[in-house]
Amino acid sequence: MNLESPKVTVKKSSQEVFDFLSKVENFERIMPENIDKFEASENSFLFALKGMPEIKLQMKETEAPKKIVLGSASEKFPFNLTADIEDNDDDSSDVQLLFDGEFNPMVAMMVKKPLQKFIDTLIGNIGQQ
Repeated sequence: MNLESPKVTVKKSSQEVFDFLSKVENFERIMPENIDKFEASENSFLFALKGMPEIKLQMKETEAPKKIVLGSASEKFPFNLTADIEDNDDDSSDVQLLFDGEFNPMVAMMVKKPLQKFIDTLIGNIGQQ
């Protein structure tokens, strides 16, 4: 299952956006308001939204200043969340989140709308940083 957020323009350079998203503790600042739990460690963070199970994401890949890939730490719920960052000019860049998960069709049907809403919220909050 593949989902995409809209592209947002951020009034920061691609390097500044990359630096912000490279620090897993900063993801707490862009989480939805209904966050119930957030714990960051060196290269990963665990979060829970109200009424949802806990999800742990870990840094899988970085390509400064263009790309950051976070992956699920659970084999039951395998997915990647990729931030694609493109430079516009010295103080502006475009950011888009891409979700790629391997779920059976029944699970995919149940989680598609909440996941789309989640990544849309993340990208909206990145645009406000």
